[in-house]
Amino acid sequence: MNLRIHICAAAALLSACSQSNNLLLGRVEATVGTHSVLVTDCYRTRAPEPRKLVDEGGKAVYRYMPCRDADVWIRGEELTVNGKPYGHLNPADGVLVDHGVVSIERH
Repeated sequence: MNLRIHICAAAALLSACSQSNNLLLGRVEATVGTHSVLVTDCYRTRAPEPRKLVDEGGKAVYRYMPCRDADVWIRGEELTVNGKPYGHLNPADGVLVDHGVVSIERH
């Protein structure tokens, strides 16, 4: 009986882990426009997908909010996280929001 409980618990935990979401490590990752965005300290079994919003002046606008404390906006190629601007992104740059600290991986 205990073995069945352990197998069910392991299956439940593993189902919460995928390439884009790892509940055990608290990592959520998604492609937002041309950018890979990784958010840590985000313990959700399923994070919402990034949304493409109405273009502003011909520039694409994306919003990704996998957790309440990580609100990522990319307007044109300008990055804003939690209301704070972080500047211009080059195509394919990566974004890391690690416990609230934002880093840009330049490509």
